[in-house]
Amino acid sequence: MMETGDCACGQTTVRDDAARWFVRLQEPTVDVDEQQRFDAWLNEHPQHRDEFQLLQGLWTAADLLPAPRLKALVEAPPSRRERHPLMRYAVAASVLAVALGLGLFSGLNHPQGYSAEFTTALGERKHVALPDGSLIDMNSRSRLQVRYEKDRRVIELSEGEAMFSVEHDTSRPFVVEAGSGKVTVTGTRFDVRRDVTQTRVTVEQGTVKVQGRNAPDNQFISLTAGLGSFIDAQGNVAAAYAVNPAELTAWRSGKLVFNDASLSEVAAEVSRYREQPLTVSNPAVASLRLTSVFKSDNTDALLKALPNILPVAVRTHADGSQEIISK
Repeated sequence: MMETGDCACGQTTVRDDAARWFVRLQEPTVDVDEQQRFDAWLNEHPQHRDEFQLLQGLWTAADLLPAPRLKALVEAPPSRRERHPLMRYAVAASVLAVALGLGLFSGLNHPQGYSAEFTTALGERKHVALPDGSLIDMNSRSRLQVRYEKDRRVIELSEGEAMFSVEHDTSRPFVVEAGSGKVTVTGTRFDVRRDVTQTRVTVEQGTVKVQGRNAPDNQFISLTAGLGSFIDAQGNVAAAYAVNPAELTAWRSGKLVFNDASLSEVAAEVSRYREQPLTVSNPAVASLRLTSVFKSDNTDALLKALPNILPVAVRTHADGSQEIISK
């Protein structure tokens, strides 16, 4: 009987557990009880599902290789063939490395279709590795769907914020659709944040094309490193403007950086990390400016410090929501 272990026990890691389950599920004899144990493990924590989906992507990559090359990879010497229960996982990783080295993810032969959905809860951040080598860092309260097709890689950001590090592929653009806009790249590093009224784009490296979702191909704004833009609810794209990518993506290291930000902006940002929203009482309070750095996992500390920095107080309502008011 297979033991799944626990991600906090001994030297066993979530990735080890995912690999063991992956190997076991390749066998033709998996009974109902074991399938139920696997389903329970898969649903126990989002990271379990992420690691298992990554393995599926690795294994799918085997279909990209010519049969003789694949056979050479998987045919270990008889004395070594069954030495480690994670052999198939190692082979899958080797297959992916070879596929990347041969450029099979860059137009020579596209992988099979791939789709997945990833979410983060309040205060959670998640790192997602995609089958083509692209990476996604997700902020708190975010949701996105991944869909790889023959001629393009599509991400639908339905809520929240994510940082994308895209593997270069000129023949298969990487498209992030968010609200009324979309961002198209072939390989770069950029951040997309979807709010209620607009979608913000920040470029850290490379070049991206920002446009309204239904805009013609020749109607777009081009952004390079250190530039940003936003798309309003009607699909209109703002002219490029200078940004500080390190500040705007400080959430990746658990920080909230405010540089001469209005309290209305501060309240909107802090609300992303709290169960109940933070609001401001009136336009005069909303226009006050704040420059400081706080931890995203301790917004209570920000609220306690705020009255010592600005002429405001924080009032708590019966439903648990809080409001910044004048002193």
